[in-house]
Amino acid sequence: MVQPASAWDHPEPLALDTAPVPEYGSGSLADLLPTLAAGMAVPGTTATIHELTPADRNCVFLIDGLGWEQLKAHPDEAPFMTSLLGSSRGGTGRPLTTSYPATTATSLASVGTGLPPGAHGLPGYTVRNPATGELMNQLRWQPWTKPHVWQPYPTVFQLADRAGVHAAQVSSPTFQNTPLTKVALSGGTFHGRLTGEERMDLAAEQLAAADRSLVYTYYAEVDGAGHRFGVDSDTWRGQLMYVDRLVQRLAEQLPPHSALYVTADHGMIDIPFDEQHRIDFDEDWELRAGVALLGGEGRARHVYAVPGAAGDVLTCWREVLGEQFWVASRDEAIAAGWFGPPDHFDERVYGRIGDVVAAARDDVLLIASEREPKESAMVGNHGSMTPAEQLVPLLEVRS
Repeated sequence: MVQPASAWDHPEPLALDTAPVPEYGSGSLADLLPTLAAGMAVPGTTATIHELTPADRNCVFLIDGLGWEQLKAHPDEAPFMTSLLGSSRGGTGRPLTTSYPATTATSLASVGTGLPPGAHGLPGYTVRNPATGELMNQLRWQPWTKPHVWQPYPTVFQLADRAGVHAAQVSSPTFQNTPLTKVALSGGTFHGRLTGEERMDLAAEQLAAADRSLVYTYYAEVDGAGHRFGVDSDTWRGQLMYVDRLVQRLAEQLPPHSALYVTADHGMIDIPFDEQHRIDFDEDWELRAGVALLGGEGRARHVYAVPGAAGDVLTCWREVLGEQFWVASRDEAIAAGWFGPPDHFDERVYGRIGDVVAAARDDVLLIASEREPKESAMVGNHGSMTPAEQLVPLLEVRS
């Protein structure tokens, strides 16, 4: 691993056109629910994942943190899902991509609204609220802001419900009334169940509740185990074994004319605990110079400059991190399509994007040990555009 360069070394920064931008409009998470809903003739939706065949009843089971590469690397722990790898993305055996950044709040908003981050407006773990100048955590919704002002577009579940499709979400009761659920996944009915087995059984019941159904269910603990212990730990492997059994349980209960799609919001990689792999913003005077707010997360940073300093911050970050991160200005990242097609970018989101956007290519993390002590201590991380983080399965079972 190359050490972070000092400013006076003037390394050649990574070319922005080498960043593997998500497959918006043809094979990203944002394209999944609109494709399924279009197959059920829901107005206002369009099928863009052309490999998928319509079904009358569709269920999406989203496993938080289970990337394509991690699943393929653990066939013994996930025999049932491994047997479905060839079914991914309509039998092509290929994955989907998430959105950028590859993080839960952004991905769930992309799933539920069918929109890329530059439109739905949740473009990171933490981003600046232009109205207040504060950093907003979009996963925990802190500080609180009006949800439907922050994200005004209808969800695909709402569109389906209006069209007479039975729409339902089956998840932990904890998520029923959260702002993120309201702006990303609401529409139809929410059913809170504590155990994974209860969720699978109820998801199958909800699928069978009407001739046309759109059901979403969710499991979070694979992600939690990865963050705390790493994606190759015994704890993580145990969670993978458990969720594999959940997928099989749901698959065996599908009512007729159903399609089950198993996917994820992002993958994950483990980052070693040393100065070579974890660069500490709070201890680096070069990176801090001219920076008013540090947003995002360790592998997908939004950097907000003090007035008049954006150009200098961009130059410095490219010089210091440019061999390990793709470092772009806000306008460059938008034009490159990091947050979705530029012609679909909503201007209300512009000020939420960092003056500088930094996405990790190498196995490296830009922590902030004082500002973000909990996040800086995580073993498993995600957020950027590398295959380990971006690629997610779309396993399919039909009845």
